[in-house]
Order: sequence, then structure tokens, then C-alpha cells
Amino acid sequence: MSNSPGPIAANDKPRSPPTAKTAERDAEDPPQTATTVTPIVRRWEREDLLEKARFALRAAACALSLLAFVVMASNRHGSGKDFKEYEEYKYLVAIAVLSFLYAGAQLLWQTHRVSTGRELISRLASARLDFGGDQLMAYLLMSALSAAIPMTNRIREGADNIFTDSSAASISMAFFAFLALALSAMISGFKLSNQTYV
Repeated sequence: MSNSPGPIAANDKPRSPPTAKTAERDAEDPPQTATTVTPIVRRWEREDLLEKARFALRAAACALSLLAFVVMASNRHGSGKDFKEYEEYKYLVAIAVLSFLYAGAQLLWQTHRVSTGRELISRLASARLDFGGDQLMAYLLMSALSAAIPMTNRIREGADNIFTDSSAASISMAFFAFLALALSAMISGFKLSNQTYV
């Protein structure tokens, strides 16, 4: 048996020994493969998309809550056609104001976080606050809707007029605000479940 090396393949190139220059370059800029970079970039893109979606949903909830409040608060058309005479409508106005204030505060907080790059509280506490607040406001809006809808239907049985139309419009705006906050709560829950605790 001979100790001579076998035939060299056409694509095999003899490797030169590493020099100090190549070792220094590799230490400064280690080679990275696409398999390690691509998932990280994808995760950053997904987080960025979720942040933008949550911002848009909260902006929609803020605007819709304000509309629900304004339409219901201006729904005053004389005796028996004044929202202040019905507890269910006053409750809807109060919750619409709370929803507007909450969504507006969250928008300001999120804008501050994006523009300065600094967190006011820890990421975990922020994720918990976002999830809990979104859920609470969505539940309160649904509660106000479930109180106001039967009252509007009862009044419409007697007369269908501008008062009931305004009430229905306000209820519709509050419902869409609920949907926006419910979707925002889903995104907040997803972000909370993907928090790293290290």
C-alpha cells in the first residue's frame, strides 16, 4: 500500500495557511451565514409590522370613541329624546370618554417610545399593561354596547326618528372602537407571550 494522496478533484483548491492579516480580518468581521441572519431580520420585520398595526388600531379606537361620544352627547332633541334621560346612554358616553382617553394615552406613550427609543417602564411591565388595558377597555365598550342596544331597539318600536338614528350611529362607532381595541389586545397578547425574560 502506498501513502501517496489520491487524485485531486477539479474543484478542490489547495488551501493556503492562514496569515496574520486574514486572521485579523476574520476576527473583526466573522463570516455569517444566511441561516442565522434571515430569522432575525424576519423577526424584526414582524415586530415592526405589529407595532405599526397596533398604533393604527389604537388611533382608530381613539377616533371612533371620540365620534361615539360626540354623536351621543349631541343627541338632545327635547323631552323623551335626550340621552341624559337614559342611564344606558349615559353609561355609553362615560365609557366612550374613557376609551378615548386610554387610546390617546397609549398613542402618546407609543410615540414617545418610538421617537426616543427609551422605555418609561420595563418591557415586561409595558407588555402586561398594554394587554390588560386593551382587554379592559374592550370589555367595557362591549358592556356599554350591550346596555345601549336593547334600549335603542325598545325606543325604535315606538318611533323611528333622529334620536334613535343618532343613538344607533353612536353605538356603531363604539362597536368599531371595540373591534379595534380587541384586535389591539390580540397583538398585545401575542407580544406578551413572546417576551424574553432574560
